[in-house]
Amino acid sequence: MAPPLHQRALLLFPFVFLLLLAPPRSDAWGKEGHIMVCKIAEKYLSEKAAAAVQALLPESAGGELSTMCPWADQVRWHYHWSSPLHYANTPQVCNFNFSRDCHNSRGQQGMCVVGAINNYTEQLYSYGKKTSYNLTESLMFLAHFVGDVHQPLHVSYEEDEGGNTIIVHWYRRKTNLHHVWDVSIIDTAIKDFYNKSMDTMVESLKMNLTGGWSDDITEWENCDNKWATCANDYAIESIYYSCNYAYKDVEQDITLGDDYFFTRYPVVEKRLAQAGIRLAMILNQIFDGDKVDDMPLQVQ
Repeated sequence: MAPPLHQRALLLFPFVFLLLLAPPRSDAWGKEGHIMVCKIAEKYLSEKAAAAVQALLPESAGGELSTMCPWADQVRWHYHWSSPLHYANTPQVCNFNFSRDCHNSRGQQGMCVVGAINNYTEQLYSYGKKTSYNLTESLMFLAHFVGDVHQPLHVSYEEDEGGNTIIVHWYRRKTNLHHVWDVSIIDTAIKDFYNKSMDTMVESLKMNLTGGWSDDITEWENCDNKWATCANDYAIESIYYSCNYAYKDVEQDITLGDDYFFTRYPVVEKRLAQAGIRLAMILNQIFDGDKVDDMPLQVQ
């Protein structure tokens, strides 16, 4: 059996220099996107799960999971081994296959965002028992990686580094395609639709969860396979959105404006909401499993 990811970090030490030479991948969703995912999740935690999360959070979190959700990006250069855990590279075939795609540059299996979600979920199941795991870090990694796997270009083509090498103009500003999906679409929406308020956007997403998306929640909670988590399915969804929305009609040096924004923003909204709902579901299963088995996530 392969060692857990926290032990694999030791195996990766000789390769830190190689990782430093590799071009960095962008941070999925940016700080604001990760905070929004966790603000949504916090609303739908059961009382028991919320108490466990509170107990695990560091004092610096101020009692809010959302304040720590960007943490995994902030420690990437300290925890060099964690960099490949933020994404999954695929060939240009518009599908994700765990055994083919979930590995790092050294070929170590499980070293991708799907493997990371599975691993840190398993670690958190030891909560309340004697364990050598740092469950505070496990929680913060899990919360972040659930956000990452829902950003379409974090499950995308290795050839262009998830859109990082595709240079575009977002309206008048030069950037790359990955950054458009991490940051630009969200920033434009916050500015144009929500009076520059991230909290207002979060409230809008929560309202959609009780309105237009309310009939979809049960489907979002389910998955077809019997993996440790549903992360494999989330990755399959993301590569679909990468192929059919993120990459579609995009080429080097293209200017992306209103047409792209208005047709892609609904995807970004949905993926943020799905990530929040699914993070809550996973945490409820971990920390309040007996209750969750009998009662689905209540969105109200």
